[in-house]
Amino acid sequence: MNLLVQCVLGFVALVAGVVCLCNALWQLLAQGVTAVCRALGPWHEGRTDSRVPGAGAGEPAELAYWWRQMWVDATTAGNFGIQIVWAQFTHRWMRRTTANLFRGVRSTGRVERNSFVRTVMWLLAPGTFLGALAGASLATVLLSLALVVFALLLALVWLGAAGTALVLRGADRGWVTVRHIRVKCPYPGCYRPVPLAVHRCPGCRAPHARLRPGRYGALWHTCSCGQRLGAARLVKRSRLTALCPHCDQVLPNAVGTTRVVHAPLIGGTSSGKTMLMAAMVEGLQAWSQRSGLRVEYASKDDRQAAVSLGRQLAQATWAHATTGGQPRAFMLLVTLKRRRRLLYLYDPMGESLADAERVRAQHYLAHTDGVVLVADVLAEPTVRTGLSGADAERATAARPSPQGPWETYQRLAGELSALTGRRGKLSVATVVTKRDVLDRLDSLPVAGARIDTWLTEIGLGRLVRALGHDFRADRYWAVSAHAATGTGPLESEQRRAAEPVLWLLAGSGLRTGALIGPDPARGAGGTGGSGDRPSGGPRTGKSRTGKSRIGGPRVGGLRIGGPRVGGPRTGGPGTGTADSAVAPVAPVGSGGPGGSGSPDTSDDEERSDTA
Repeated sequence: MNLLVQCVLGFVALVAGVVCLCNALWQLLAQGVTAVCRALGPWHEGRTDSRVPGAGAGEPAELAYWWRQMWVDATTAGNFGIQIVWAQFTHRWMRRTTANLFRGVRSTGRVERNSFVRTVMWLLAPGTFLGALAGASLATVLLSLALVVFALLLALVWLGAAGTALVLRGADRGWVTVRHIRVKCPYPGCYRPVPLAVHRCPGCRAPHARLRPGRYGALWHTCSCGQRLGAARLVKRSRLTALCPHCDQVLPNAVGTTRVVHAPLIGGTSSGKTMLMAAMVEGLQAWSQRSGLRVEYASKDDRQAAVSLGRQLAQATWAHATTGGQPRAFMLLVTLKRRRRLLYLYDPMGESLADAERVRAQHYLAHTDGVVLVADVLAEPTVRTGLSGADAERATAARPSPQGPWETYQRLAGELSALTGRRGKLSVATVVTKRDVLDRLDSLPVAGARIDTWLTEIGLGRLVRALGHDFRADRYWAVSAHAATGTGPLESEQRRAAEPVLWLLAGSGLRTGALIGPDPARGAGGTGGSGDRPSGGPRTGKSRTGKSRIGGPRVGGLRIGGPRVGGPRTGGPGTGTADSAVAPVAPVGSGGPGGSGSPDTSDDEERSDTA
C-alpha cells in the first residue's frame, strides 16, 4: 500500500515538474511581462488616464514625469503583471485545464468515453494543478525580481533628473549671486525683493509662480494648456512676461538677468529733482551718441513717461511738482560693451523728507546703491542771508525749495542708515541745481570745477564734511537742467547732467568712469568726457563784492574755468532762470563747471558750443 502511494505521489510530482518547467512557468511569465509592458502605456488609447493627475490649483503646470508619474506607472504596471499571472493560473490552469482533467473532458470539449483514458486524465489532474501552481509562484518571484531591478534603474533615472534640476537651479542661483543681481519691485507700496518672479504663460496667460528647475521639470514646464515654458535662463525664461509676486505688476524683461542699480534723487520740494532726472536721461542718450554706451527704456511705461515729461518741458520749460505718494522707479537699461545694468531712478516728492516718519516710509531707500543728493543752495538760510537786494530777488524768482540741502541731509541721514544698515558702503553724488541762476548772482563766488570747495566757501562746509564722513565715496557737480532739457537743449550740459549717474554706475562695475574722467577733488589730472583740467587747486579771482571766485576772472562776460550758463550778468532781478523757473536759459559752453572738473576754455570754444 505504501509503495502504491509512493508511486502515485511520484507520478504526480513528475507531472507537476513537467507542467511547471515545460509550459506553465514560461507561459505565465511571458503573460506577466506582456501585461507589464502593456500597462506602462495608456489603458485606453485616446482617453484620459486616471493615473495621471491634473495641474494643481497652486501651480498650473503638470508635474514632471520623473517626479511622480514614473513611479505610479511602474507600480501600476508591476501590480498588473502579477495580477495577470494569477488570473491566468486561476482561469486557465485551475478552472479549465485541471477541472477538465478531473471531469474527463478533452481540450476540444468532447467528453472522453474510454474509462482507461479517463483514469489517466484523472491521475494527471493533481500534477497539472500543482505544476501550474508552482509555475505561477516561480513566475511571480522572477517577475518581482525583474521589477526590483527595474525600480533600481528608475531610481537612477530619478536621481539623475533631480540632480540635474538641482544643478540647474544652483547654477541659476550662483549666476545671480556672482553678478550681484538682486531684483526689487519698482512699484509704489511694494518695493519688496523678488527672488523669483511670477511668469505668465503666453498661451492661456496663467501665472506660474514656480517656474524654475524642480519637480515640474528640469528645463521645461508644461502648462495646463499644453504650452511648454522654459524653466531656466538657459532656455530663455526671460522672454516670458514677468510679474511681481507681491503686487502682480508687470516687471521689465531684464529682471532676473541684469544687475539693478537703485539711485534715488533726494531733495526738497522745488529743488529741481524732476528736471534733473529728465536732464540725466537726455544726457545718457547724448553719451550714447558719442561713445559705446547704449541706453534703452526698460518698458513701454518708462518710454511713455519720458515722452510725457519731455513734452511738458518743451511747453512749460519747467516740471510740475512730483505728487502721488511714493514714486515708481523710472527704469533704463544701460549697456557698455558686454556689461549691462538696469537703472532704477526714484523721484520722490519733496514732502517725503518732511519728517522722520515719512522718510521711514520710503522703503525703496533700503535697496539704495547710491544717492543723488539734489542741492538747491538758494534754499539754504546761510546762503540767502548773504545775498544783496538784486540777487535776493533773482533767488526768489528761481523758486527755491523750502528745505535747504543741510536740512534735507539731516532728515535723510539717520533713517537711511536704519533702512539700509550700510550707509558707510554707499556713494553719494551731490548735484547743485539751478546753476544758471547761481552764475548771475554777484553776491556768490562762481562755481568752478571744485564744487565741494565752492560749497564750503558759501557756508555749506558742514554738509561737505558730513558727506565725506558718512559715505564711502562722494563727488560733486553743478548742473543747469534747463540748459539740458526742453527746446534747444545743449548737448554739453546734457552730458554733464548724466555724469552723476555714470559715476554711480561705475561703482557697480559698469566701466563708465572713463567717460567722466577723474574727480578733481582727488587732485588727478587728465581729461574726461566733459573736460577735466589738472587740479592744482582752484583758481581765485576777486569779485566785485571782494570775495574770491572759484574759476577765475570774467572775460567778455564769461568766466575762465567756469563759463556761465546764463551769459553776461546784464539782466534785471527777474531775468534769472532756474531748474524750476519759467524763463529759458542761454547756451552753456562745453567746459563749464561740473563734478568731474572743467578745463580752461577759450572764447572760440564757447562760440562753437553756442552756435
